[in-house]
Amino acid sequence: MELFQTWNMDDALSHLVGLVVAYLLALPIGWNREREERSAGLRTFPLVAMGACGFVMIAIEVLGVSSDGHARILEGLMTGIGFIGGGAILKQGDRATGTATAASLWATGAIGAAVGYGQLDIAVILSVVVFLTLTLLAPLKKVAQDVADAPPRDS
Repeated sequence: MELFQTWNMDDALSHLVGLVVAYLLALPIGWNREREERSAGLRTFPLVAMGACGFVMIAIEVLGVSSDGHARILEGLMTGIGFIGGGAILKQGDRATGTATAASLWATGAIGAAVGYGQLDIAVILSVVVFLTLTLLAPLKKVAQDVADAPPRDS
């Protein structure tokens, strides 16, 4: 079979490491969303990162490293992951919920793409910033919601 004649163990190991790194960088974000009982969580986020990484790796193998086609790959990933994130957004009355989950999914796709392109520094920074934003700003969001929901005071 021709498939096994083109198998390169070094490439396979390199691809496996990249996919695992993308998966691991998305795991804390997925854990946060799961813990907060959001619509996407522990399974979705690592799969999005790993999928984006995989598409980029395939593009590099098929198109070559310096192809103009990579812009189309990134455009398709951004659009497709945005579509997935759109499914997390729900309108309840005059409020929209799920926007942080949707934005986190989109950023997680960027994490996977960065790993796929070998930009580990960008991937790590994105992962840390997304996780810290979700974790550290959650209490501030609750304060802002309480202020917005408070009845108006008489002057």
